[in-house]
Amino acid sequence: MTIRLEGIWDKGFAFDLHSVSSTYLGVNEYGRDQFHTVRTPMGELVHSLKYKSNKGAVIEIVNLLTSKIHGFETFDAIVPCPPTNSRTWQPVEEIAKELGNRFQVKFINALKKEAGQTQVKDIDPAERERILSESIKLNGNFDFSDQKILLIDDLYQSGSTLSASTSVLKIQGRAKTVYVLAMTKTRG
Repeated sequence: MTIRLEGIWDKGFAFDLHSVSSTYLGVNEYGRDQFHTVRTPMGELVHSLKYKSNKGAVIEIVNLLTSKIHGFETFDAIVPCPPTNSRTWQPVEEIAKELGNRFQVKFINALKKEAGQTQVKDIDPAERERILSESIKLNGNFDFSDQKILLIDDLYQSGSTLSASTSVLKIQGRAKTVYVLAMTKTRG
């Protein structure tokens, strides 16, 4: 299942929903809300990769992507969205690298989020967009003139990160076209 994503990009899709259902279970002994979440196969792989550091999920994610989506070889470059958290390895970068390797498309880590920026997922949408548009920058001197770029992210929630990243690629990087692909999309 692919889900069309509307935005400032030229074309965008999420591979699948992140979850099918989520049932509130109550509060645990640490005061945290607990849920029983049923995820889609892609949602489970993304969760395993991000939160359980299951690096083997990268190959499974790319296998699942390429079983349903075609045309990766038509891109000039694959660019991951900039990470929010600092990890020793970045899940979205690993997915983008594997796709690039598989289809002989350049992987370019062209975007960065300026230091000091916190996660913005739980704040007002307008404020989130403002913060992201000010914090996402090119990670060097890149010129994507006349190039078709595939921008990758793991989870589409509001589209703010993809919008800010697309804007940077098109305006600062002069990309001809930017397509976006998120592994999963939230239900809300």
